[in-house]
Amino acid sequence: MTPRHQRSLTRRRTLFALGGAAVAIPAIATIAPHALAGTTENSAKAAGGSLPLTIANSNGSFDNTSVHVYIVGNQDGKQVRVTQDGTLAPISLSDNGADGFTDYALTLADSGETQLSLPYMSGRIYVALGEKLKFKAVADGNGNAALQYPAGWVTSDPNYAVLHDCAEFTYNSAGMFCNTTMVDMFSVPMSIRLNGDKEQTTGSVRDGGRAAAFSAVKQVEEFAPLVVDDFRIIAPGHGLDAGLFAKDYFAPYIDEVWSTYTGKDLTVTTNAGTFTGRVRADKFTFDGPAAVSFSKPSTRDVLFCDGNLAAPNDGTTGPVAAVLGAGFNRSTLLSNPAQPSTAAGDFYRAELTNHYAKAVHAATADGKAYGFAFDDVADFASYIQDTAPTGIRLTLTPF
Repeated sequence: MTPRHQRSLTRRRTLFALGGAAVAIPAIATIAPHALAGTTENSAKAAGGSLPLTIANSNGSFDNTSVHVYIVGNQDGKQVRVTQDGTLAPISLSDNGADGFTDYALTLADSGETQLSLPYMSGRIYVALGEKLKFKAVADGNGNAALQYPAGWVTSDPNYAVLHDCAEFTYNSAGMFCNTTMVDMFSVPMSIRLNGDKEQTTGSVRDGGRAAAFSAVKQVEEFAPLVVDDFRIIAPGHGLDAGLFAKDYFAPYIDEVWSTYTGKDLTVTTNAGTFTGRVRADKFTFDGPAAVSFSKPSTRDVLFCDGNLAAPNDGTTGPVAAVLGAGFNRSTLLSNPAQPSTAAGDFYRAELTNHYAKAVHAATADGKAYGFAFDDVADFASYIQDTAPTGIRLTLTPF
């Protein structure tokens, strides 16, 4: 299978919710269609109707009555939620209760597994342990009802003290496309099993992996403030915005990349072909299937894979930006002038690296995680897909 970053794709669009800001669509509204670019063999076996969803609570610390599930997202540009019987309901301002928040929680069976169903939509499956999440219905800029999503990196967010996490998915006539995400934060261990043409599992945290990730991040001085008690580890991009992470952390590495490739070539191979680049007039300029160039990114651009590393869905600039973003986060750009690097053993070896992404990858059983937006470069993200799905299972695993 062709690596996703080498296809004609829309970058994984993450909308970063701040406390008090309404989010028009969930962070994963467009993760699916790009994964099928060029796929024809299985198109006739497209998914149809509702997809059985099993919730298995094996976390060992909270019983079923203390686990609250929410399925929220969008369909046809409108924000929706899934009800207990698997139907879609629109978000409505009148859903806010006396406390000012909605209660969209789905209840689990008293014991054992819980059977739900997913209709066609893009969205997130949130889980909250111990307490319910506070989603507020608000009017967006166009006057449409929208949800304020939890922002575990904002101290004023009403969900800051709630233990919660989520998985992401897009389910439509083309199939099911899903991932366990750590792009925003890492908190609750969970895995996804997807059945269809084959059985696939992703996101499984190894025994002791959560504690090891918390410990590893605490041991790196610049990253230690990202650990919020035993609730979560905040991703460094959000930490930067919250004043918890240095705005110039990656600056020495970025400067060295710019200096190094002023005097020699960097090659980037994508599905469109091989691009060869050098820094000219302070821009990293690539020739090849198309001429693309990038101004020097900031630390924030590197962490969010945005700004000067933004990836338009043009088949040329976008894939090159994705590979560069991965190279910066994994600190492989100086050690390997032919990108993308594909050997996991070469990742995160420099002192200046994304130690958060390093820790969450080390926490998973298969080494795959979504530690930053382009972690799917060379297929290292906790992402799976199936064009003929028959069922999906979300398991909350032991802490």
